[in-house]
Amino acid sequence: MRIESKSDYKMYLSADLDALNIKPTLKNKLTHDIWSFQKSLRKLEYYLNCKHGLLSRVYTVLLRLRVRKKGRKLGFSIPPNAFGPGLSIAQAGTIVVNANARIGRNCRIHVCVNIGADIRDGNKAPNIGDDCYIGPGAKIYGDIVLGDNIGIGANAVVNKSFSGNVTIAGMPAKVISENGPKSYRDHKK
Repeated sequence: MRIESKSDYKMYLSADLDALNIKPTLKNKLTHDIWSFQKSLRKLEYYLNCKHGLLSRVYTVLLRLRVRKKGRKLGFSIPPNAFGPGLSIAQAGTIVVNANARIGRNCRIHVCVNIGADIRDGNKAPNIGDDCYIGPGAKIYGDIVLGDNIGIGANAVVNKSFSGNVTIAGMPAKVISENGPKSYRDHKK
């Protein structure tokens, strides 16, 4: 899934804002660095996917520079069109995502995460489903598929595919619970 229209763009922004659990106040617009980064990233995605023409291409270059600058300030190397709506970056710190990785809706990602390419083919990267939780320090790499509702524990090394609705952890990662992150969130309500 990616931004294909102005309504998609607005839906992504709304979903991201909800996932970050912040109010759209003037103070947050001016001071919340992660929200500012995500807004710039989503605007870049919108222009890359929907706008064509000379002025749009020039503006897209400026947006790329803005996203890169804000990303460097926060420690993020996140390419456009990698995450679905509902992205929640927990805090500033190193997050590196390969341009070929695809992560679905409602992803919560923490610091020191690396989502990288396959060692044999740099064009193959992880495909992660909806409703995922990626703990601090997780390393996810290779031509793998992780299903919906998967939790990845802190410092896990994930180099093979897993079906959804589980929590994985360890080096190398293995299933530690038959419950995914949605069951923990739903249980708290």
